[in-house]
Amino acid sequence: MCGIVGVASRLQISRRDQLVTQCDTMNHRGPDDTGIWWSPDGVVGLAHRRLAIIDLSPAGHQPMSDESGDLCIVFNGEIYNFKELRLTLLNRGHRFRSESDTEVILAAYHEWGVECLHHFNGMFAFALYDQTKRRLLIARDRAGEKPLFYRLANDTFSFASELKALMADPAFPRRINPEALDCYLAFGYVPGEYCILDGVKKLPPAHALTFDLCNGQLSVWRYWKLPAPLEGQCDAQAANEVTLQEELEHLLEDAVRRQLVADVPVGILLSGGIDSSLITAIAARVAASVKTYTIRFPGHPKYDETKHARLISSYFGTEHMELDAELSTMRLLPMLAFQYDEPIADSSMIPTYLVSKLVRQHCAVAMGGDGGDELFGGYAHYNLLLWMRKNFGWTPGFSREAIAWLATKLLPLGSKGRNSLQALGTDLDVGTPLLAPYFDVDARRSLLKADFISQSASVGSAERIRERHAPGSGDLLQRATRMDFENYLPEDVLVKVDRASMLNSLEVRAPFLDYRIIEFAFHKVPSHLKTTLTSRKILPKLLAAKLLPRGFDLERKQGFSVPLPAWLNDPEWNDYFRQVLLHSWGTPFNRPFVQKLFDNQTRGYSNSYRLFALMLLELWRQEYKITF
Repeated sequence: MCGIVGVASRLQISRRDQLVTQCDTMNHRGPDDTGIWWSPDGVVGLAHRRLAIIDLSPAGHQPMSDESGDLCIVFNGEIYNFKELRLTLLNRGHRFRSESDTEVILAAYHEWGVECLHHFNGMFAFALYDQTKRRLLIARDRAGEKPLFYRLANDTFSFASELKALMADPAFPRRINPEALDCYLAFGYVPGEYCILDGVKKLPPAHALTFDLCNGQLSVWRYWKLPAPLEGQCDAQAANEVTLQEELEHLLEDAVRRQLVADVPVGILLSGGIDSSLITAIAARVAASVKTYTIRFPGHPKYDETKHARLISSYFGTEHMELDAELSTMRLLPMLAFQYDEPIADSSMIPTYLVSKLVRQHCAVAMGGDGGDELFGGYAHYNLLLWMRKNFGWTPGFSREAIAWLATKLLPLGSKGRNSLQALGTDLDVGTPLLAPYFDVDARRSLLKADFISQSASVGSAERIRERHAPGSGDLLQRATRMDFENYLPEDVLVKVDRASMLNSLEVRAPFLDYRIIEFAFHKVPSHLKTTLTSRKILPKLLAAKLLPRGFDLERKQGFSVPLPAWLNDPEWNDYFRQVLLHSWGTPFNRPFVQKLFDNQTRGYSNSYRLFALMLLELWRQEYKITF
């Protein structure tokens, strides 16, 4: 786990000191080592911050070149099958000077070219310069665990793990992208290739790109996609529960075994939920000793999961620690707004940061349960979608659309049931409604100042972008889980974990995001073994019933969250929110609309997460001096 940054141009680059400055903005991603490499002709520069996990010796230093000196790479992440690949490549005549997975990528590229991407099992973002072809290759892992931002301007291509590294360029234009802002206000994150700042893009998960220095051409392509689901009800009903359970257990065991490999201590973030408990159970089977960590938040017993985690740790005999998180204070928010240099509206970034800070005092690598909900139907909104289809699927489309319209026009933001009524306007036979928008189209028009709307004409972009990304096949649950896997997971969940953990120089691994488990979940597991009207995550629960102790609550679902409504009832927190949102200069928000959100919150409407989304965006704008 590291930070990478680089630049490539058709002309010689004169300002080499700038790359050093950009690299230093990401010290937190790699406190163990740093390195800079320039091509002999001065047209490509690569820089790296290292968090040493595999091969702690100087042989693992990056940027790393091959023996010939023709290839040079900077790499962020882990290749979990690097030992098998290394053996294969040794048998094909390749030689190695280190024990690192980085060198395996170089050899794999020598052997297979860009097709090497199909051989990697891991989480990664890397940039590899091929001097003989004068071509830069950049790739990102299948699920999007590791980030990558890039910019092409004036025949110069630049990239970085974090947006703040690109913004360290004094010539970088810090102007908001209106379409990306529209997405943020609708979803709470910026999806796909879009970036919150004009002129920058994100490389989407499972994509690669090449920049050709000979002609300045940029080529982006997708090298992997989710497999098609099982076709037909007969196939789905024929799926054998026992066989699928055994296959999931086998795949998870192999993923956990691979991800336990490190030259530094590895722990497990044990929340007491099904996913982290299954990982603990498997780790106890394959490892001689297992360290588990659970966090509690003093003063908030509702969020205390220590007794559930204690049951698991005691049953499997892990070396268990219960850590007390510090109280959340307002001083964290500007710091997190700065770290999340493309903002997300997920307030669970706060406990994620606090957990990472504590766990890093005891280990450098931690495994968590991310991905299980998207793969196996773990969210409550999946039950709601099935309920809506059952109870309103027979209703004529014009009637449902009328109900949705009336809910939008007559019910204030934060009204109970408003989002669900709006969702009835979607045809559930072919579409996938957004059940929890932060601000719908009408609300965004009221939120944003008229001059900003007239300049950008972007309100409504979010819905069009979401429609373009919507899965075109599968049943309702397939569409919903695929939508979440390809959007909410990489742009919210994984961003939250990456930035919070890396701010503390902690590597977090996710066994459920082994691509073989992803393909298994979306191709072989039928919907009725994921979610029904009354149950969720059915297949993992079957495995949990086999592996976990009796007395473990299989139906409990505790989200990782903070008490936002209680904070807004506290005078000090409320004053802070108001100061940021109502008394800041340069925001594009209509003050009367924001004031009404505060007023309605005190009347019992649920707007705390909307106010948090606006506050994080405004803090981010102030921290980076962004213009609209």
